[in-house]
Amino acid sequence: MGIAPDAVASYVDRAIEAMADIVGDLGDDLANTRPGLPGANSPYAILRHCLGVMEFWGGQVVAGRTVDRDREAEFRASGAVAGLIADAQKAQRRFRADIVTADPKARPMGGHPTTGPDELEFTSQGHALLHILEEVCQHLGQMEITRDMLRQR
Repeated sequence: MGIAPDAVASYVDRAIEAMADIVGDLGDDLANTRPGLPGANSPYAILRHCLGVMEFWGGQVVAGRTVDRDREAEFRASGAVAGLIADAQKAQRRFRADIVTADPKARPMGGHPTTGPDELEFTSQGHALLHILEEVCQHLGQMEITRDMLRQR
């Protein structure tokens, strides 16, 4: 079964748009609040991390573009929701531009500083695209639970 990169992008878009809607609905205060659980992240940080996933895995691993990413900073990020939503829209456009020439069966164009080439995500560009989809969908579920917890306060 082959899955076109554009199909993956459509599902990634849907997850990112759902997360942007959640942070927009929560507003600046709640979107930047961490629930009272050890290691929990704010909705703002979760979405910022997902934008980093798209940028790194789509830009560097699939497209071969050098990406300077501070993954740890993504989880400490906070700020105005309006700016994050604008960044999400920009990231969606960039992601689609990065993967327009993706060849799902080809080896990735770029690497990862701490992950070896034998890892599942580096089997092919298609595997890297599925990893992006895996990450944003997983984090959408995390954000939905986080939102529900924050609203219960």
